[in-house]
Amino acid sequence: MGLEVQRDGQHAFVGRNDRGAEVRLGRAGAEGAFSPAELLQIAAAGCSAVTAEQLITRRVGEDAKFRVTVSADRREGASELDAVHVAFDVDVSTLAAEEREALAGAVDRAIERLCTVSRTLKKGIPVTESFPRA
Repeated sequence: MGLEVQRDGQHAFVGRNDRGAEVRLGRAGAEGAFSPAELLQIAAAGCSAVTAEQLITRRVGEDAKFRVTVSADRREGASELDAVHVAFDVDVSTLAAEEREALAGAVDRAIERLCTVSRTLKKGIPVTESFPRA
């Protein structure tokens, strides 16, 4: 199966993977669903979080809780995002200033090198669609 999106009602869709995970999709503002643009932003934040997790927990502690927020710039009425902004919220107060700087640098480098979503967004790639003709 891989990945799929299936219509589940008017403006209501369910995205699935072959491991049984599901996510509800809909138009912007749809109750209980992510819009596709929100999922793109969540993917960037999630990829950054997954990429940085081990770096953070190794330095801050295995039980470290952290949050990654994301926002986007979008011109009024535009059907595209102009920028995506990912921000980490993690308590680094137990680290010395040099350790905080080193951790921030390590997280930046790891994301630049390993985060598939951010790397792809920065690069820009072709997206193709196919539709049955017969």
